Amino acid sequence: MKIYVVDAFAEELFKGNQAGVVLLDKEEAFPPESFMKSLAAELKHSETALVKQTGEDMFDIRYFTPEAEVELCGHATIASFAAMRDTGRIHIGEYRAGTLAGELAVSLERRMVWMDMAEPEYRYEFSARERGQLYDAYGLDLSSAPGNLVPGIVSTGLCDILLPVKDRESLYKAVMDQERVAALSKQYRAVGIHMFCLGGSDGGTAYCRNFAPLVGIPEESATGTSNGALTYYLRRNGIIEDGAVNTFVQGETMGKESRIYTRITGEKIRVGGSGKLCMECSLCAGECPWTIGD
Repeated sequence: MKIYVVDAFAEELFKGNQAGVVLLDKEEAFPPESFMKSLAAELKHSETALVKQTGEDMFDIRYFTPEAEVELCGHATIASFAAMRDTGRIHIGEYRAGTLAGELAVSLERRMVWMDMAEPEYRYEFSARERGQLYDAYGLDLSSAPGNLVPGIVSTGLCDILLPVKDRESLYKAVMDQERVAALSKQYRAVGIHMFCLGGSDGGTAYCRNFAPLVGIPEESATGTSNGALTYYLRRNGIIEDGAVNTFVQGETMGKESRIYTRITGEKIRVGGSGKLCMECSLCAGECPWTIGD
C-alpha cells in the first residue's frame, strides 16, 4: 500500500487542493471501512481516495473525509489519476472510474486530467425568506446578492447549495457561522455551500469559495463536483455557452489558489485540472494493519 499527497487543480506545488491518494496493489482488497476512515482522519486532508485497479482501464475509487465516506470527490479523482500517471502505473489515455455515484469516464493527458460528472440535476430554488437565511449565515444580507441570480441546489453526483454574491469584495469578506452552515446543509440535504461571484475582464468565469462543515471541511480550496454543478447552473442562467472552456478560481483566501476547468455540452459536464505529485510515503502498521477499529 503506497500513500501519496497530490496538489490537485494546482499550477505549482503547495497550491490547489491537497488530497491523500492510497494506491492498492492489484491483489489487495479494500481495507475494512473502519480502517479507511481512520486513515483519512490521520492524513487530515479534506478527502482521501483509495484506488484499486479492477481491469486494464478500470479503477474503483472510494472517498473519505476525516469524518465520513462520500460518494464522489472531483479533486481526489484528479489527484488519483495524476498520481498513477506520475508513478508510471498508467499512461496517457482513456479510463473508467467506478464510484458510489456511478461510473465515470476519465481522460488522462500529459498535463491535465479530465473527468465526467454525473448527469446534472437542478434540485431546488430558494424562496426569498430562505435566501436571507443563507446570506445571514455568512454575516451578509440580501444587498450582497446579484440581481439576476437566485441561490439553488444542483447535483452532479453530490448536492451543492450554490450561493451567488455580487462581487469579490462580498465573496472575500464572508465569515461562515459553522454551526448554522452545517445545519442548513443538513436541512437541504446538501454537502455544503458553494459561494461565487462572476468573473470580469481577467478571463476567470467565476471566483469561488466552498464550505462543507457538515462533513468536516470548514473551507476547501478546490472542488471539482461543486464547480461542475456551478457550470450547469450558469448555463441554465444564460451566463455561459455550450462547448466553451470555463475557468473557476478558488482557494485565494486560503493562500491555495486553484484553477478548475470545465466544459458543458448538452447534459454532459467535464471537469479538468492539473495535479502535482507532492509527497510519497508507506504505511507502517506491523503485520496486520486491518485490526484498527475491528
